[in-house]
Amino acid sequence: MKSYDYTTRQGILELSWDDFAALARQLAEKLQPYHIQAVVGIARAGLFPATAVACSLRTELYPARLTRRLYDQVVRETPIWKTPISDEAAGKIVAVVDEMADSGQTLHMAAEAACSLGAVRAVTASLVAHSWADPMPEVVALVSDALVIFPWDRQVLLDGQWQPHPEVQAALALQSRPEDKP
Repeated sequence: MKSYDYTTRQGILELSWDDFAALARQLAEKLQPYHIQAVVGIARAGLFPATAVACSLRTELYPARLTRRLYDQVVRETPIWKTPISDEAAGKIVAVVDEMADSGQTLHMAAEAACSLGAVRAVTASLVAHSWADPMPEVVALVSDALVIFPWDRQVLLDGQWQPHPEVQAALALQSRPEDKP
């Protein structure tokens, strides 16, 4: 299976940990008017902004895992559930938070699941979203069509050595090949 289509990205946006903190604060500020009572964080990387938002809003965090990946590699066209949303979402206004909205499908599926569990409302939110996300999250800190490199994706531990993330390296290679762009 082919990974995400990185040829559609326009430019490169490397986020530092300070950038992440600033965007997470913006996300929390934008969610605050919704009177969020619980945060559902989409594991894995969505737990970074979800944790920051839950701490900022002083609410509970409930991790869930809905993914196209297995062992950090994209292996499915559509996300599947690995860890369901907690029953604690029932009766609450929840924010369903992920780090990136590419297609918008993961957040949409998670929000539907939260509502089916009895959440009063499920507000979808992402740290970053691409303009083509459909559905677009209700709350977004940054909309960018760049190849976004999050601080946790810069390097990974491979064979005992810190190395550039293979998926990021492949995406960067596509960015430097204009003949591959649509």
